[in-house]
Amino acid sequence: MKKETQLISAGRSKKYTQGVVNPVLQRASTVVFDSVAEFKEAAKNRGNHALFYGRRGTNTHFALQEAIAELEGGAGCALYPSGAAAIANTLLSFVKSGDHILMMDSAYEPTRDFCDKILQGMGVSTTYYDPTIGAGVSELIQDNTRVLFMESPGSITMEVQDVPSLVKAAKAHGLITMLDNTYGNGLSFRPLDFGVDISIQAATKYIVGHSDVMMGVSVATEEYWPTLRENSYLLGQCCSADDAYMALRGLRTMAVRLKQHEQSALQVANWLSEHPLVDHVRHPALPSCPGHEFFKRDFNGSNGLFSIVLKQGNQDALDALVEALHHFKMGFSWGGYESLITTNLTMKGLRSQTGWNFGPVVRLHIGLEDVEDLIADLSQGLDVYASKL
Repeated sequence: MKKETQLISAGRSKKYTQGVVNPVLQRASTVVFDSVAEFKEAAKNRGNHALFYGRRGTNTHFALQEAIAELEGGAGCALYPSGAAAIANTLLSFVKSGDHILMMDSAYEPTRDFCDKILQGMGVSTTYYDPTIGAGVSELIQDNTRVLFMESPGSITMEVQDVPSLVKAAKAHGLITMLDNTYGNGLSFRPLDFGVDISIQAATKYIVGHSDVMMGVSVATEEYWPTLRENSYLLGQCCSADDAYMALRGLRTMAVRLKQHEQSALQVANWLSEHPLVDHVRHPALPSCPGHEFFKRDFNGSNGLFSIVLKQGNQDALDALVEALHHFKMGFSWGGYESLITTNLTMKGLRSQTGWNFGPVVRLHIGLEDVEDLIADLSQGLDVYASKL
């Protein structure tokens, strides 16, 4: 089955759709039972997608979990109220005091904060590694290292990691491997196919696709799914049935949306690569992006997210650029239908092991607007930027 077809059919068994096209929206806290025997049977196994209590999920949640697990090729999927919650609770499910984790230096900022402000206080230490280190990560593995965490491409600076080499090094030392796959989304990249144990996504982004739901998902292999499922349940992780329904609706159109995001972003990225103010473009599909060779080898496609590095600049110029734009709005997140922009004058506080010897970084998410309108908007915005230098 092609992935486009899979997105339409996944999670739509008759027990969830009950005779209509979409899985039913089933809200519940309390589930009632007709007999003690029925109650005991439902309580036996948290993994059997049986109604038991609202926190375990309803048929709406189960449909989404089955669909995401099928998309990522895993044994099961846990749901969380945000992508940050998915990362935090997946880590908490597998580490204890005295453990050590390896985290790429290009990590999503909330991931870094969680390691430095929460895990450190619990006695779990973190070593940040150069995202381009590949097999060299072996030299950083300690006797108490428990997890190797990856994010490919990395947040903001978009380094694509050599996932097979990293996984091989980790497995040689018995580590659990996790990867933030929000960019790869299960269509463009499937980490479990490359030996990764757990794939995590901020479903807020491309799965939902409309900037109106916060959600995280974590998909594990058969070996690690029981632990992830149980510990996430014990940590109280759940999301609303309404949000699960919205994620299912977004999932159905994700493939066609991604194609347009990809096409438009490549057009904008290529235009920016020729702009006199731009030092280089960090789009994984372009040779100027670190790790581009791994992207070509491992990914099936890109999307709307990339960054540019400017030759020079100051904060006033960056602020003027953002305020001059009409179609690009300044806001956190990405993956929705709208175009967004964020800026970083320096990478101070966002890197600790890898230096930054370039100019200001501008991260763009190319939405579903007409691409010529977006290019015109960036052109006039960069003119304003130049006037402030």
